[in-house]
Amino acid sequence: MSRASKLTLAGTSLAAVATISFVHYGQQSEKAAMHAGVVRDMEQQRVKKERQADFEMQKELESEYKKVQTVHNEDGGGKAGAGG
Repeated sequence: MSRASKLTLAGTSLAAVATISFVHYGQQSEKAAMHAGVVRDMEQQRVKKERQADFEMQKELESEYKKVQTVHNEDGGGKAGAGG
């Protein structure tokens, strides 16, 4: 093999390895970014469910308090009753 052919082979081999490494790194970083998006979405769904549960609990408490804290109008005077 001549010196020029050896240099050409070495140069093209180096370029091929560099290209493959660059593409592999790009795929790995893309995969990591996509996984981070999935994790973020799962966290947002968990927070949404937690807030919905808090809302439902507050709604139930409000209905209980409305049952207990009713206002009765008897003989023209208003008084707050204790539910019973």
